[in-house]
Amino acid sequence: MTILFIQSHYQDPFNMGAEPFAEAVAQDLMTVVRETDLRDEHFATARGLITTTHLDQIGFQRFIPAVTGFLDHGGRWIYNGHILRPVLPELSTYIPMPQPRRADLVQTRVFDHPVFAGVDQTKLETNHGVAGFYGRGHNPLPAGAVAINVFGPSAVPVDWIWKRPDGGELLSHAGNEFWGCGDDTDVKRQLADRAVAWLCGILN
Repeated sequence: MTILFIQSHYQDPFNMGAEPFAEAVAQDLMTVVRETDLRDEHFATARGLITTTHLDQIGFQRFIPAVTGFLDHGGRWIYNGHILRPVLPELSTYIPMPQPRRADLVQTRVFDHPVFAGVDQTKLETNHGVAGFYGRGHNPLPAGAVAINVFGPSAVPVDWIWKRPDGGELLSHAGNEFWGCGDDTDVKRQLADRAVAWLCGILN
């Protein structure tokens, strides 16, 4: 069983989304499948799932039973982007920050999830000196979810982890893929490697 990386229909095979995982693909730890080629059986043979901010959320609705089954069997899912078409009844639509200023985009770690533990979150706040690429809002936490990284004095939960009562785990990041943010290449590589390890069940 491998990690399933769902690639938007208009993305190149290895762009900002999948390129950091080229080694995982070469080692058969990850399978990249374009949305147009996606089938229910891909979820049945996956142990981990990555969706990007470019996901066609309308088209993805047809896979609700397959995604639910994947989670029921203990699958782990990293969801990047704004939830606009919830796949699960416990999920809610994205809430943007109203006119955020720079101070509102300062990041604080409030829970040391193994994907982020020890990472200097300030290194992800800006890309080429510009803040906001990491996120500008949040996907509301379902009951039982735990915030990981928050924004500003209002503690907006841009990243959270949810251990689903019926099985599986969902790590939500309400912005561009977190391993593609910031200017420190070592940190970005570390986050991509940890994402793979967590989805494989190596990190807990």
